[in-house]
Amino acid sequence: MGCGRVGAALAVSLSNMGHSVAVIDRSSEAFNRLPDDFPGQRVTGQGYDREALERAGIDDAFGFAAVSSGDNSNIIAARVVREEFGVGNVVTRIYDPTRANVYERLGIATVPTVKWTADQVLRHLIPLGPYHEFVDETAEMSLVAVDVDPAWYGLSISQIQRATGARVAYVTRLQRGMLPSSQMVLQDGDRIHLIVPTEDAGAAQYVLTHEPREEIL
Repeated sequence: MGCGRVGAALAVSLSNMGHSVAVIDRSSEAFNRLPDDFPGQRVTGQGYDREALERAGIDDAFGFAAVSSGDNSNIIAARVVREEFGVGNVVTRIYDPTRANVYERLGIATVPTVKWTADQVLRHLIPLGPYHEFVDETAEMSLVAVDVDPAWYGLSISQIQRATGARVAYVTRLQRGMLPSSQMVLQDGDRIHLIVPTEDAGAAQYVLTHEPREEIL
């Protein structure tokens, strides 16, 4: 639901992956954002209206994404699709971050647009993180990119994990992601991405922005 820039890009990406896609928008002009050769269905109507959803094939849908510009419309549509049509794979874009936590606990996956954008700006504006790349609100776990003190270069992934109590998910080296072994040694310029309980992300960052303690060496 929603054929703005995000919805149109999502529809095209899914179609290019070989999926059958239907796009719902209340304005037929919104479909001009889709390429002329877009093979999917275009449905004019409200994304939470049963008739519009049925025309879009909701009865056979594997998933539903509510990415219009209105929080209320997105949430209503997501709940209708989940509760009345039984579609389990539902995600919605949310601008108000205080609502995102509520709907995550109701089982509706959310993408809090404002928070994500703010985090990305902070990532470039302020030299130290942690920068939350993904947050699972229900499980209270985060994937974060962290900065390190140069004194950590030359130490192993196992030493880093022991010091932070977190798991190194991957390392970015020369702009390429690498799955690390416990023996892998951190090099100058590497960027570490940790899986860590959300409430402990700041503590893990603090450890890595200071010289390692003697017992770690």
